[in-house]
Amino acid sequence: MSPSKKSAKRSGSNSSTGTLIVLAVVLLLGAFFILSGKDLLGIFGGSQAVNTTPIVVPTNTPKPIVPPTSTPIPPTDIPTPIPATATKTSPTPRASWWEVYFVSPIRVRQADEEAYGANGLPAELLKGSITEKLIQRIEKAKKTIHIASYEIDIVDVAKALARAKERGVDVRFITDDEAGLEADTKAGHGQLALLKKAGIQVIDDKRGALMHHKFWLFDGETTWTGSTNITISGMFEQDNNVIVIESPELTAIYERQFEDMWAGKFNAKSPSAVDQQTVNIKGTQIQVLFSPEDKAISKIVPYIQNAKKSVHFLAFTYTQPNLGKAMLDKAREGVDVKGVFETVGSDTEYSEMPPLYCAKVPVRQDTNFAFLHHKVIIVDEQIVITGSLNFTDNADQSNNENVVIIDNAEIAKLYNQEFQRIWGISKDPDPAKTTCK
Repeated sequence: MSPSKKSAKRSGSNSSTGTLIVLAVVLLLGAFFILSGKDLLGIFGGSQAVNTTPIVVPTNTPKPIVPPTSTPIPPTDIPTPIPATATKTSPTPRASWWEVYFVSPIRVRQADEEAYGANGLPAELLKGSITEKLIQRIEKAKKTIHIASYEIDIVDVAKALARAKERGVDVRFITDDEAGLEADTKAGHGQLALLKKAGIQVIDDKRGALMHHKFWLFDGETTWTGSTNITISGMFEQDNNVIVIESPELTAIYERQFEDMWAGKFNAKSPSAVDQQTVNIKGTQIQVLFSPEDKAISKIVPYIQNAKKSVHFLAFTYTQPNLGKAMLDKAREGVDVKGVFETVGSDTEYSEMPPLYCAKVPVRQDTNFAFLHHKVIIVDEQIVITGSLNFTDNADQSNNENVVIIDNAEIAKLYNQEFQRIWGISKDPDPAKTTCK
């Protein structure tokens, strides 16, 4: 081989080796670039570093917030769903010392009524009802439960009282001789017999007039009163009210009346202590009246006479002429007087509906399939008069009755709402059946 060829071959061999070295370096740099993203010599697209952080695409994109189409209702104004059997109308938060309940009537068949009286209320009927509220009070009692109840036919309540007696609570029960003890032998009854079997003392008034109270006293601290009898009809079918007041002072007033009756002082035998029957609870004045000893109607009439703006009433029986005259006089003075009467008997010559109706005072008759059983007067949207007293001479002069007169705008508002509810579904009197003298 000539020197030139040898030289060329050596040169070519050296060139090939250099090329391979350069290629290897490039490959190494490329591999380093791919792995690290760093271009040490700036030969792979400039001097910028490549961001290798992965871009994450969300798989659950949040839904856009859609503005409300109407103004939200403040939480305190949202009505709580309540079963039709008992409407709890005290506000939220309710007052610490009182509760008010109204019955929203539902129809109970006679056969079911007797079955429930004997065997107990079905759970769906009991839930949320005034009956359930009463049973809860009984279950919480620790010392005493003193009851003056015109009648009773709800076995669930009787069993709750028996359980209270068993745990050592002093349970005593006063009732009417006819509507209470005599009725206890009828179908669907037997609740008083159950109480006696449990060792609970039960007494009656043993007289012709009515022991018409509907009050319950718990532990010397709580008074339950109103127009509601402890019956299926009273607690589920009729228009009725209950007010519960937490006050040892008020309960003491009722306890004195209870002990008088327990000692056999019914009718006018029980002395009047009307001057000692007013209490003040956190700025609310409450007066208690008992019939017949306190002559309750004569104490109610001045509240009507002093009305400035309105007198609204709901009346089961309203035949008392002095009360009727007071309302008629205020209507003629321009005060907003109006009311709803229980239909049965309200268009007779004894009722106060015809005189008011014929004087163009707005009055109506209820349309409840059962009774409008309230005995309520609301004065100036401030004062509530309620209890067991029907607006009659018998209730005022003969029966054992109780009335609470409450000066509280918040409570009056609730009773006025009940008035407006019933007014709205009532009917105008039939002129053909209403005689104007």
